[in-house]
Amino acid sequence: QEYYEELIQSKKHDGIRVNYKGDHGKGVCANKDFAEGDLILKDQILVGAQHSLNKIDCVVCSYCFRFIGSVEFQIGHRLYFQSIASSIGCSSERHCHGSDVGSSTCSSGVTKEKSTTLPEEVIESLITGDVSLPFSDHFPLPEIIACQGCEEERYCSQSCADSDWESYHSLLCAGPNTEPPRRSALHKFVEHANETNDIFLVAAKAITFTMLRYKKLKRQNDFQNKSAESNFSLLMEAWKPLSMGFKKRWWDYVALPEDVDASDEDSFRQEIRDLAFTSLQLLKDAIFDAECAPCILFGSHKTWFKLSYHE
Repeated sequence: QEYYEELIQSKKHDGIRVNYKGDHGKGVCANKDFAEGDLILKDQILVGAQHSLNKIDCVVCSYCFRFIGSVEFQIGHRLYFQSIASSIGCSSERHCHGSDVGSSTCSSGVTKEKSTTLPEEVIESLITGDVSLPFSDHFPLPEIIACQGCEEERYCSQSCADSDWESYHSLLCAGPNTEPPRRSALHKFVEHANETNDIFLVAAKAITFTMLRYKKLKRQNDFQNKSAESNFSLLMEAWKPLSMGFKKRWWDYVALPEDVDASDEDSFRQEIRDLAFTSLQLLKDAIFDAECAPCILFGSHKTWFKLSYHE
């Protein structure tokens, strides 16, 4: 309760409070009457990621998820990937178990029979901005700012690019300036997530968010106590914003797929738990930091493993 009170006070929104009821959990309640159009609460996303398949449909800021580019660019981007899918006649399928947990067989659900491909030059002119669609100037979008490291992450402003770098991306960037061993490890981690379930990409952001916040807290407090217990206490403080939303471990409560018999439920849950463990080890190879080693962020520390990989 103290955490929520401090959060609301820091955002200067004194018209609300957070209450907890055993039957219904936490809820936001009003301390006063609000008029239509009043701002109740504005806060930033702690951890988020655009779904891998959704990246085919639209281009958004990797930090605040605002649409970027232009209306023409957004349409051209989608038509381009639809034309690729149409040319090979593939479809998209997602699974929740086995070796294909969350995998996609294609980047788009478009098939040859259901699509009409525009000429390449038309699509290219939309992407490059050489063509303006009627009334699109009524819906301006911010220009695209690419990560200067990998150029794969794109943003709506330099402010979002800097915030993403400070919160997560400085540990997850796989650009040419990243050391080759770490870059290779990051590619393996992302490949595994794309082939199994991209919830692991969100979990990676949760881990990097906590690691970077932990380092920042150490610098701010001029932390000198080197004991494992004290370091772990500081780590829990860094984890606190995410821990407020922690519920249950993903592999224990994910819905059982229709094609998995109830008698196989235990093996199904063990299988996705093993996938989560493999993902964590791949991430460890990519971002392990000696400064965080006393906190036992990875490996055998069961609490961290449970906290990091949850839904």
